[in-house]
Amino acid sequence: MHQLHSALVILNGKGAGNQDVREAIDGLRTAGNTLHVRVTWEHGDAKRYVAEAVELGVETIVAGGGDGTINEVSDALSQHSESSRPVLAVLPLGTANDFATACLIPEEPQAALQLALQGRAVAIDFARINDKRVFINMATGGFGTKITTETPEKLKSILGGASYFLHGILRMDTLKADFCQISGPDFHWEGNALVVAIGNGRQAGGGQPLCPEALINDGKLDLRVLTSDELLPALLESLLKGESNKNVIEASLPWLEITSPHEMTLNLDGEPLSAKHFRIEIEPDAISLRLPPNCPLIG
Repeated sequence: MHQLHSALVILNGKGAGNQDVREAIDGLRTAGNTLHVRVTWEHGDAKRYVAEAVELGVETIVAGGGDGTINEVSDALSQHSESSRPVLAVLPLGTANDFATACLIPEEPQAALQLALQGRAVAIDFARINDKRVFINMATGGFGTKITTETPEKLKSILGGASYFLHGILRMDTLKADFCQISGPDFHWEGNALVVAIGNGRQAGGGQPLCPEALINDGKLDLRVLTSDELLPALLESLLKGESNKNVIEASLPWLEITSPHEMTLNLDGEPLSAKHFRIEIEPDAISLRLPPNCPLIG
């Protein structure tokens, strides 16, 4: 006799009409599992549904969407006590699904939901910024004049294919190196930074391994800073291939602070936050997540 499971599935509005998801949920219900389905329409919905899931006493909350949905659901989960908190699971329905892909969570809804109900729960970290916002995957950022959603022509002509990647992680229309200071335990760097990546997870921008050694349960943030705006395509190439380069600063830290005389924008799992000062801390074992046995992000 198979053990039966209970879950509340939070679907990002865009994924609600997905026929494969519907069929997978129907199949699991037919097998006797209890699956509640809720659809988010606007910011704040996920928080309400997480509270409902706690009230219902389900074993698992499934975040159905991209990195932004996972971010919102995990943030809401962390605000409940450990004893009442369901386990998080991921149903990848976003455009990039960087976090799920790096964790080897299946893309196919049937397999992802099977893992969501039956996978092992592992305690994982996430990061909190300035005591308010969080990220589960990565914060990437830099200095640009304004945030944009389209890859600008100028960037395309200078960088070719790399522009899509850079734009995907930064959402900036112009990118320039600017002065900042970064400090943490036994670490201090100051200089002109072009791109800053702070990883709990490993990849962003649709599969680019910005922090290829990062683990989601080691109590550390992986920091990588591109420090030069000369020969940017060559620099990007070495960053993405994980090659050592004198223009790439690396560190692994439980917390770090970034200070700049000018406003800097960090993209937290796809959501922008602008400030002149950031304090980013890892919260060890913040939530539990259902993961496949071969997940490479677990140390």
